[in-house]
Amino acid sequence: QVQLVESGGGLVQAGGSLRLSCAASIRTFTGYTMAWFRQAPGKERTLVASLRWNGGIAYYADSVMGRFTISRGNAQNTVSLQMNSLKSEDTAVYYCAARLTGREKYDSWGQGTQVTVSS
Repeated sequence: QVQLVESGGGLVQAGGSLRLSCAASIRTFTGYTMAWFRQAPGKERTLVASLRWNGGIAYYADSVMGRFTISRGNAQNTVSLQMNSLKSEDTAVYYCAARLTGREKYDSWGQGTQVTVSS
């Protein structure tokens, strides 16, 4: 498993932006698929966006399409989530996750970072 640490959460007004970052204990995410999940109070954890490191193929949930962007960070072992036009329904704990591409389940998780959007 990979150790993941998220940063960048906080409180923002609706319509604002935040950028989340995730750093790993390995030197590179080559061979991995990285993802951001979120969990709102009383709700299940859901996939927000994912990025296949080799080839740069990205996926977005419908609810964030056009507003959020998942991308490689400046280092080969960081991944970011740029969140624009934030809405109150984006309020949740956001988790970074990793799996080896080809495996079904994400088996490495960060501790989560709180994002709160005030209306």
